[in-house]
Amino acid sequence: MKVKEIMIEDVLMIDKNESVTNLMKCLTENKIGGVPVVDEDHHLLGMISDGDVIRALSPKEQNIFDFYSLIVLVEKPELKERIRRFLEKSVEQVMTKRKIEVVKPEDSLQDILNILSHHHFKKIPVINNDNKVVGVVSRGDVIRYITKQMLE
Repeated sequence: MKVKEIMIEDVLMIDKNESVTNLMKCLTENKIGGVPVVDEDHHLLGMISDGDVIRALSPKEQNIFDFYSLIVLVEKPELKERIRRFLEKSVEQVMTKRKIEVVKPEDSLQDILNILSHHHFKKIPVINNDNKVVGVVSRGDVIRYITKQMLE
């Protein structure tokens, strides 16, 4: 079984320069949890998910050290103001910056299973040899494919 048999080819992507506002509209209107972040030529730059949005909105702790003690300061501006400032950011400022695991259309189902089980990702971008996004594979896609194969 190859990735190309499982992947979704009609991929929703978002440009790195788009606003978080447009990202949130895309996620909610399409009832999805994340999308690949691409440049103007559809080269993969990263991923952004609903989890990235939630983490970016949570208050940040700051440690302040002096000679005798450690003080933890929690920044808690008003939620509405924090959301307003957040919505003005670009997708690139919020996207996942850790290493993104990818697969290619000719890779195997085992390659997908290895990534999903080891990294706990929900979606994996599928790229071609030019690093352009040509599809995505989600956990649900894999489960549906395996179930369909078992029932046939």
